[in-house]
Order: sequence, then structure tokens, then C-alpha cells
Amino acid sequence: MSNTALLEAPLSRPAHLRPVASLPTPTTPAAPPSRAAAPRSAPRGFALYVGLDEQKAAAAGVSLGTLVEALRRTLADLAPDAETYATVALAPTDAGGRDVDLVRLALHEPSAVARSRHDSDETEAATVGVVVDISRKKVLLDGESAAFTYKEFELLQYLVLREGRTIERTELVSSLWSATDDDAPGERTIDVHVRRLRAKLGRYEDIVRTVRGVGYRFDRHADVSIRYGHGTPSPDRF
Repeated sequence: MSNTALLEAPLSRPAHLRPVASLPTPTTPAAPPSRAAAPRSAPRGFALYVGLDEQKAAAAGVSLGTLVEALRRTLADLAPDAETYATVALAPTDAGGRDVDLVRLALHEPSAVARSRHDSDETEAATVGVVVDISRKKVLLDGESAAFTYKEFELLQYLVLREGRTIERTELVSSLWSATDDDAPGERTIDVHVRRLRAKLGRYEDIVRTVRGVGYRFDRHADVSIRYGHGTPSPDRF
């Protein structure tokens, strides 16, 4: 959908509004409350965050606007009285992280904002461990900036963003190097790049695991913190 389709009531209507009791009619005097009534809340709609950039949408043969309109038609069929509002989240082209996380952050989804602040506070305070800063494309080891090359960072980032999945050597080569790159490694020489990466990770080298006969993987580790980039909401409406 859109690097975000946000389908909800217009943003000018605060999301925290709560229903209030009806005012008494002129013929019925209001009875004095015996005690303060507990505030009640009720669902007023929903937001659907979709992580998909224009390039991925085009590869699927659609556009973000087309997806939004398709959702609106579905809503019109199922709930004709539903109101919709759609906006797209913008982020720098080199911003790392998952599309849907950037979308939620750009559109100020409360839990995403809270997590971002928490991650930022943890990163600033961290003096021990590995910090993979996706937004700034750098790695901190025990509070000190590591001298990673661009490709070494890209390699680590590729594994980190696919946490828990074993990545084959052929995928690493095809995803991180173009066919015309003079320094593109072969399926076996990718091991050399991984060894250099591990050497710079020092005592944290084991965060990049070898899966014998297959490739490499990254699993979430207590010594590793990840910082994602921040996006911004665009003023555009579909």
C-alpha cells in the first residue's frame, strides 16, 4: 500500500476524543451524581500501516495511489458510512530499517515513537556492547565508532535487518554487489568479507553466525542494540 496508507478519520480530529454522557433534557432535571463515573471509551476507527515503497509497488504492477483507492472501494462496499483519510510517509532514500517501522514512526504512531525514544536513550547511554546505527550508517563498539567500510556496514546491516533468517552466500553477493562491480566477490570469496567484518567486531564477532553449508545469520543478542532511521509525514493525500 503506501509507504503508508493511513486510513483513519481526518488528523484534525484528535484521536484521544472520548464519548461523553448526553446532556439532560429540559424536562428532566439532572440527578446529582453519587460518585464520579469512570470514563468510558469506544473504538472510533482504525489505522492500517503499510510498509511498501514506490519501487516495490511498481515491481508488483501497481502504485501506492492504486492500492489506496482499492482499499477505499472495499471500505465503501463493506461500510458505506466510513470516513477515510490517507497520507504517505516520506523518509530519506538511504534510510535503513523496515518500511512499516518507518511508516509508523513518520506518522507518529504512539508505540513506535515511544520505542524510538527508548532506543535513542539506550544508545546514548550505552558504553558496553554493539550499537548498529542504521540511520547514521555506523557501528559503535563499547561506545567507540568502529572503522567499518561502506560494504562491511552494508553486509552487517543486511544480516541485522533479516534477523533470525539464514542468508545464503549467493543472496549476499547478488543483493550487495551489482553484476558490473569490479570487486564483486564470488560465492566462496564472500567468506573473506565476512572474516574482515568479524575481525572489526572484535570480541563481538559471534553476533554474525555461520550456518555450515548454507551461509550466515544474525540473531538478536543481548549485547546488540539497533537504531532505526526516522521518517517524516508528507502533506500529500491520495
